[in-house]
Amino acid sequence: MPHTKHQIQEFLRSAGITPRRRWGQNFLIDLNLMRLLVDSAALKGDEVVLEVGCGTGSLTELLSDRAGKVVAVDIDRNLMQIARQQLENRENIQFINSDVLSTKNCLQPQVRDEIIRLRQEFAGPFYLVANLPYQVAAPLMMDLLLEDILLPDGMWVTIQAEVAGRMTAKAGTKEYGILSILLQATGVLQTLRVIKPQAFWPQPKVNSAMVNWRPDSDKLDKIKNLAQLKKITARLLNQRRKKIRNCLPQEMDSKELMRLHQKINLDPDARAETLNPEIFVQIANALNIKSNV
Repeated sequence: MPHTKHQIQEFLRSAGITPRRRWGQNFLIDLNLMRLLVDSAALKGDEVVLEVGCGTGSLTELLSDRAGKVVAVDIDRNLMQIARQQLENRENIQFINSDVLSTKNCLQPQVRDEIIRLRQEFAGPFYLVANLPYQVAAPLMMDLLLEDILLPDGMWVTIQAEVAGRMTAKAGTKEYGILSILLQATGVLQTLRVIKPQAFWPQPKVNSAMVNWRPDSDKLDKIKNLAQLKKITARLLNQRRKKIRNCLPQEMDSKELMRLHQKINLDPDARAETLNPEIFVQIANALNIKSNV
């Protein structure tokens, strides 16, 4: 059974440790919400599931009951030891004591290699299902998008509400950014639940949200190069208040920009922050073709 607040407190007391704020250690203690996250993923028993921030193993246990294999990652050696002890008889869990990211833009090699190995071993889908530590949520989700072999077949995550807002933000809003564009350009997002701080221990100072992302094959087929899309999106958003005609001088001269404008109905005087994800895809595709000529 998933752990209650009292059980988690006792585990940590016995280990002589306390939650570490810098690692985002706010434990989800609402068991109904934990089950909602797992139920929403509709696991059938042949999946490889990545869980990041496994803590004492509450969610890990629920995932182990339903998934083919669970890769449970946590940066905290003490918490990992608690999870291992609680779930020592579970043969379908691979624990990895590590930061899931080796750099902001790169998965930790051991995590990456294990996912690749298991994807080759199991015929089913690959999912990210996790109560994500706030500081790794955005970079982790973006990193998983950029390699075909690591592209998840679905992500079900509990994250800071501010990050959820960035994921689902619309063009023209202040929250709209590279995370919004990459996730919306590649899939479909759904907010499952907004979660109050009382659902966690210790209580965070902000609301959280449970969000689902699923890839959209039609959208993915339209993208020539995901890495190029990220690169161009980042460049344009770094100059989000500038007109598009002034943001890509090295890639496109005025005639090329005008041809692109005519092809995709792009206003050269538009600003990047007002462009829909589909427009970013078309710009990146045009520049990708140009770079390969």
